[in-house]
Amino acid sequence: MQNDSDTKYLVTKDELRQFIERLERLEAEKKDIVDQQKEVLAEAKGRGYDIKVIRKLVTLRRRDQNELAEEEAVLELYKEALEM
Repeated sequence: MQNDSDTKYLVTKDELRQFIERLERLEAEKKDIVDQQKEVLAEAKGRGYDIKVIRKLVTLRRRDQNELAEEEAVLELYKEALEM
């Protein structure tokens, strides 16, 4: 006879299939989003924008503004020390 701790970990075929199918749908959605991002970047590049700079801006906008301001202040301090 199984106790409760053993039954917690029983795998059902239907439940496992649902998890796998959900992950597969999410992977497909992720691929679609990546393709859309590539299209946007290609369009921006076609209009003369620097893609590396656009990617950097997206990364910067994602970061905490206080953390970013502190990092920029330290960067300026170091640049001044190096007379740049």
